[in-house]
Amino acid sequence: MNTPAEPMEPGQTPPPDTRSNGRRLVGLALAVAALVALALWLVWVSRPGPAFVQGQVEADTVRVAAKIAGRVAAIEVEEGQRVEAGQRVAVLTVPEADARARQVEAQVEAARAMAELARSGAREEQVRAARAQWQAAESMAEFAAETRGRIERLHADGVVPTQRRDEAVSQARAARAQADAAHEAYRMARAAVRPEELEAAEAQLRQAEGGLEEIGVALAEAEQVAPVSGEVSIRVVEPGEVVGAGFPLLVITRTDRPYLVLNLREDLMPGIRQGRRLRGQLPALEGRELEFEVYYIAPMADFATWRSSRDLGGFDLRSFEVRARPVGSTEGLRPGMSVLIDEQALRSAR
Repeated sequence: MNTPAEPMEPGQTPPPDTRSNGRRLVGLALAVAALVALALWLVWVSRPGPAFVQGQVEADTVRVAAKIAGRVAAIEVEEGQRVEAGQRVAVLTVPEADARARQVEAQVEAARAMAELARSGAREEQVRAARAQWQAAESMAEFAAETRGRIERLHADGVVPTQRRDEAVSQARAARAQADAAHEAYRMARAAVRPEELEAAEAQLRQAEGGLEEIGVALAEAEQVAPVSGEVSIRVVEPGEVVGAGFPLLVITRTDRPYLVLNLREDLMPGIRQGRRLRGQLPALEGRELEFEVYYIAPMADFATWRSSRDLGGFDLRSFEVRARPVGSTEGLRPGMSVLIDEQALRSAR
């Protein structure tokens, strides 16, 4: 049973409660400790971490296209498939080129026959007939010459009148002219054609063969092969579609030749030169570090890269495109991956 407190006289101060004061002190100390811990945590969380320059892995692409128009018969590769240079990837059907090829082949055969005829000359029977006519004309000319000689001797003896002698001379001359003409006909039969005609026939043959070669090249375009090794990234057309000359059929990405692309402000450019090596982390490869070597530096387009910095000094900053090839193994490296480069390391290496 609690003893009732004695009544205080007027103006007397009540005695202090020691237990309440202790609790207040402990609570105040805990609050101060909590505030200090919170302040330390905020300082640790808000401290600036390393600044990174972000780049991206790229690779060259090659568009496979035919030089002739046609209908797509087959696309023999799938997206994501690895292809090697020279591998057939697509087939076109070109009925017009096939028909034209048959026409040109017929023209070549005709031109070849004409050239062979010009080279071989006349038939053997024609040559023998011309030779026989020449020999017969030569015999007649010799006989006319002997007759002329006898008549001239008789005329000298006064036996034959002058009229008869003149007739014999004229006949001898005509017989000689006929023999010479028969000889020329024989020579023509052996030669069969003039050199100019032979050259013209051979020129027509060469022209026809050139046309056949041209149509052969066009038909070869109906089968498209991969010009480079890489990975099929896009199938632009499908079988059955009609494509024009130069229209791309598919796109090949050269995944075996990746490179890093960085867009750097010019205040980060000091020390960046061809041959400079940079180290970067790849988040897609669990933070793996790779080394890259700079091989290309060029300013980017003005309208897209100028950034106002008048608050820092009254001038504009441009951006430069920097490309770098990976040094060493590129296993797992694919286009589209991000590469993080420490900005402080980029600035410090001069």
